[in-house]
Amino acid sequence: MNTLLPQLAAGLATGGIYASLALALVMVYRSTHHVNFAQGEMAMFCTFIASLLIESGWPYWAAFFATVALAFTLGAAIESVLIRRLRHAPVLSIVVVFVALLVILHSIAGWLFGYAIRSFPSPFPQTGAAGALLSAHQLGAVGMTFAMLLVVYLFFRHSPLGLQMRATAENPVSSRLVGVRVDRMLALGWGFAGSIGAVAGMMIAPVVFLDVHMMSGVLVYAFAAAVLGGIGSAPGAVVGGFIVGVLENLVGTYVVGAELKLTVALVLIIAVLVARPNGLFGKAVVVRV
Repeated sequence: MNTLLPQLAAGLATGGIYASLALALVMVYRSTHHVNFAQGEMAMFCTFIASLLIESGWPYWAAFFATVALAFTLGAAIESVLIRRLRHAPVLSIVVVFVALLVILHSIAGWLFGYAIRSFPSPFPQTGAAGALLSAHQLGAVGMTFAMLLVVYLFFRHSPLGLQMRATAENPVSSRLVGVRVDRMLALGWGFAGSIGAVAGMMIAPVVFLDVHMMSGVLVYAFAAAVLGGIGSAPGAVVGGFIVGVLENLVGTYVVGAELKLTVALVLIIAVLVARPNGLFGKAVVVRV
């Protein structure tokens, strides 16, 4: 019991970060019905930009919001310049492009920023309450995840632009017929996903340190969270992230050991796809042919 509660708390804290990146994956999937395998590398690249801004003298929150804006621009630009031209391409071709984008961003980041491990500051107090199960940064990261989920929910449910994006995701042809600018909505979806991913990167960098490899394992956990919650469900991504975080910590500590923790996510992905492909919150789609 002395170790169980700290492990549960640590799992919830890391799960909040997985949930943030899973939320970005869901945003792209709802827009294009494809999984962006380069989402983690986009987040890593933007986190390096934030680090450069902070090192050059910018206040943390100024660098934070500037990075979020840059990530939005990067995501929208990738959709407009690259993904839009592959709209009618085979699924395998799109997967290859996503993997190529992952490798390109990873290589460019290494070329520009180097492969040395760097520290990254946290915006939250370094000292927490004595005996607390979670540090101030962990609590702040979880709070940031819930804040992003609330913003996404309010945006899609209570704004005209959010309604247009939902309509575009459900039926782009009908949306275009009633005057919705589908191309713009898809670019906005990618932009929002880029911003959410950048926040996830800036929240995880103080924990794992900043280097070009930092998001590789996190992307696998985030993908497992998105699959578990339902790849098209934003609340499901958040719930799935917390579940994956807790399972990773408990199974890694008490069953398989720290060296095999990543296999927990992989086994979970396979199990969900076999037993419940729609996830916990996903909906089965029936198409009449």
